Order: sequence, then structure tokens, then C-alpha cells
Amino acid sequence: MKDHLYIQQIELGELQNFNYLLGDKGTREIAIIDPSEETDVLLDLAAKDNLQIVAILLTHGHFDHVGGVVDLVDRLEIPVYLSKREAPFYTPDCRLLKKTENHEKIRIGGITVECLHTPGHTPGCQCFLAEGNLFTGDTLFISAIGRSDFPGGNTVELFQSLELIKKLPDSTLIWPGHNYGRLTTDTLKNLKQNNPYLGCSTEEEFLNLAG
Repeated sequence: MKDHLYIQQIELGELQNFNYLLGDKGTREIAIIDPSEETDVLLDLAAKDNLQIVAILLTHGHFDHVGGVVDLVDRLEIPVYLSKREAPFYTPDCRLLKKTENHEKIRIGGITVECLHTPGHTPGCQCFLAEGNLFTGDTLFISAIGRSDFPGGNTVELFQSLELIKKLPDSTLIWPGHNYGRLTTDTLKNLKQNNPYLGCSTEEEFLNLAG
């Protein structure tokens, strides 16, 4: 991990959600990725490290990934970034909501975060790529993948999204949205070897495995 990049992974809630603080050690500016309802925990962690929260980044709109959005916006007056392709019924009702395009770049201090549209779990799922670190939400876990049988899910689209992720450098570090694996983070190279869903070479093989 690059010396100027700040990443803190926090597990919160009964669903083992990972919340992330991502930003620039130099400027002390950070974004919160997928904030849970336990906003005081996130605010206390940021204050402890003398960090300024300047944005909220959402991988998708499921309730367990957006629970803290309204409270944080009301307290901090910061923008919320969500894919423009997210379903209306998964879009949080909050102020300062900004809709992102695929490959849009967001600046957090001196860090550039790229939005990668990865539908399948929901129509507007996106991953965030920051200097070799990929925050995958519920698109990809360490040992599994997100479900595609919720409203708006699509298994074929999920396969296509995973194929895009597989094209990233093997050294890419994967930071998932839940603590569902044997590790809390791992390289894409290792996931290709150990996550059976990334081992599928055809859509048919993937569909059979995903059920």
C-alpha cells in the first residue's frame, strides 16, 4: 500500500458489513465507503486520527450499506456519490446526492478514486478503484460473490462484471463489503485461484455454479 494512502476497514452490524475510511494521509481528507447506522463509531475513528470526512461513496443502495448516509449528511454537509444506474427503490432519500457515471473520477485530497460500474447484485453496483485498491461492495467477496436474486439483480450481468474485474492487475488488493471470507482482504491473483466464481471461464459455467 502506498505510504500516502489511508485505508481503515471497520466491521459493523449483524450482517458483518465492512465500512471503510479511504483517503489521503497528507491532507487528512477521507471518504467513508458504505456507512452503517453506527455513525458515531465512524466519526470517533476519524476524529481520533484527525481526519476530515469530505464525501460518502456508495457501492450500491441496499439498506445495510446506506444506513448512516442521512445522519452523516445532516451532521457534516458532505456529498454522497451513487451510480446513476442504481434502481430508484435502492436510492437513498438524502440531500447532496450526486449520480456517478462509469469511470468517473472523484478526488479525495490527493487521491483519485475511479468509479467502475459492476451491475449484477443491483443495477447500479459500482466498485471504487484507488491506486491498486478495489472496494467491491457486494459484487465480489473474498471467497464468494454477492447474490443476484434480489429485485434488480441479474446473474449474467454479475458474470460480466466479474470478467471486468479479472482484467485488473493481479496485484490489485480486494476490499469486500462483508466479512464473509477466510481473510478480510486479499490480492486479485489469490482470489482468481481460490474463489470458485472467478475460476469460471464461461457464462454457462458461472450460471451453473451460481445456481
